[in-house]
Amino acid sequence: MLRLSLEALQIVDAIDRRGSFSAAGKELHRVPSTISYTVSKLEDDLGVQVFERNGPRVELTAAGAELLKEGRYLLKAAQDLEHRVRRVASGWETELAVGMDSMFSACLFHDDVPAFYEVAKQTRLRIVQEALSGTWEALLQRRADILVGAAGDGPAGGGYVSEPLGKLNFVFAVAPSHPLAAVQDKLSRTHLQHYRAVSVADSARQMAPRTVGLLLGQDTLTVPDMKTKFQYQVAGMGFGFLPEPCARAAIAAGLLVEKEVDEPKPAETFYLAWRSGENGAALNWWIDRMRQPGLFERLISQLPHHNVDQGQ
Repeated sequence: MLRLSLEALQIVDAIDRRGSFSAAGKELHRVPSTISYTVSKLEDDLGVQVFERNGPRVELTAAGAELLKEGRYLLKAAQDLEHRVRRVASGWETELAVGMDSMFSACLFHDDVPAFYEVAKQTRLRIVQEALSGTWEALLQRRADILVGAAGDGPAGGGYVSEPLGKLNFVFAVAPSHPLAAVQDKLSRTHLQHYRAVSVADSARQMAPRTVGLLLGQDTLTVPDMKTKFQYQVAGMGFGFLPEPCARAAIAAGLLVEKEVDEPKPAETFYLAWRSGENGAALNWWIDRMRQPGLFERLISQLPHHNVDQGQ
């Protein structure tokens, strides 16, 4: 008789990612007592300790880490099987998650969502936003089924199809009140190391996070998305690179000053991507829809803009 259950593995996975029983319970919509009971029963059944308890925080033991390492393969296989069975039955997925970089606004899909619901009667739609490496991780870990506007090349190892949508240039900018605005020379590392950078947090949970335009040991204000970064830089709270379309509007309005730097940020390519070998009707609909001309221009139009974000 098997002593492991997929439910127990799912709970162990959530506890490891979230760091506590209570946080795992919130993610899985279970009361803490259910989480605690399931873990205790698993430990009793296996005869090993899975977690070290340190107050509210918990950490995997060596045995627990090995269990979860292999257990995640089982969870993924079970999820894949569930999706395949449902697709075979109807041709349409029960749920489809459309992922996009948090740089852009989910309002991008204002016209696409109603059009999808007209043809997809059985598929629940979920729109998720991630940042930097977290966007690609979401695809590979099935938190998203298709990516629209994923930044940078995908991770090595394959398992996905990607198509470039376009390139976006970036501008180094500070508020006119920022000390760097008064520097006449091109800004070097020596100039930058004395001041605070504003950076968007990489939402990756397991992949190595990306750091863009930061120096080792740099004082950094980390924010959740590009809209917040833009607002904080306009407010003079730090420096950093901004997408050229939104930076230009703020520079023209006198809200930001463009500065030359010794190490400019290269243009970033953004991609449309989905996992290899999947052909559900809902996924195919979104691939075809996102391949229509003008998608990248629509993405750019959703970038932060000073007239909107400053309430003007």
